[in-house]
Amino acid sequence: MNNEEKVMSTQVKLSKKDKSNVFWRYTAMSNNLYNYETQQAPLMVYSLYKALRKVYPNDEEYLKSITGHFKYYNSNPIVGESLVGASLAMEERDGAKSIEAVQALKTSLMGPFAGIGDAVFNIMMSTIIGSIVATMAADGNIFGPILSFAWGMFMLFFVKRGLFYGGYNSGLAIIEKFGDQLNKLTDVASIMGLTVVGAIIASNIKLQTGFILRIGKLKTNIQTDMIDKIMPALLPIVAVFIIYKLLGKKNWTPTRCIGLVIAVALLGAFFGILSPA
Repeated sequence: MNNEEKVMSTQVKLSKKDKSNVFWRYTAMSNNLYNYETQQAPLMVYSLYKALRKVYPNDEEYLKSITGHFKYYNSNPIVGESLVGASLAMEERDGAKSIEAVQALKTSLMGPFAGIGDAVFNIMMSTIIGSIVATMAADGNIFGPILSFAWGMFMLFFVKRGLFYGGYNSGLAIIEKFGDQLNKLTDVASIMGLTVVGAIIASNIKLQTGFILRIGKLKTNIQTDMIDKIMPALLPIVAVFIIYKLLGKKNWTPTRCIGLVIAVALLGAFFGILSPA
């Protein structure tokens, strides 16, 4: 066996520092490194390349692994922590023999994991925590910002870190055990998230009209005598629906929608169409 074959056949054990480096690189840049062709593939390479250089002293194997991670990848950054950890563990354990298996793992699970992460963390939990913090802050409660900071630290040190090391330590075991339940969990989380969003529209968006309809001596308050009798919080629902539709159009950016809301609020208040809630 020549020297090159000895290097290729030697299994390298990553240190705690190596694994921690991967975690922090991925976590710090999870929403910053992507492109329109391969999405989050640059993020995967940036996170793993230092550790993989240690796993693959041989240049040919290292290049093959890095090239594989440059292929298309797109998942939820939070739940994706577990895929990064599992990928690292597989390549550390099996070396070049695992490169194709790692790509198959990422390709098959990035979709279901994205559904879980988006529904649970991006929609449900962010909406719930955000509404609680906003309500507390609006009431002048100092614990609103404190709760927001505490939630961020919990996500970083318990959820994200736990998912990364859970993926690394358990590898495929958890995925194989609970793989059939991923779609069910996604559906449940999506329903719960939509329910919470609907409740927040009615309770936190304050929009009502001050328009008074006068017919002779009869005065009718459009808000209390008509709209509220049909459906309470009807105007907030209509406003959210309009903004939602506008955001789906090509030329309507979030900034333009915010500008539209401000303009409608000012004009509505000036002409008496809208009134303070």
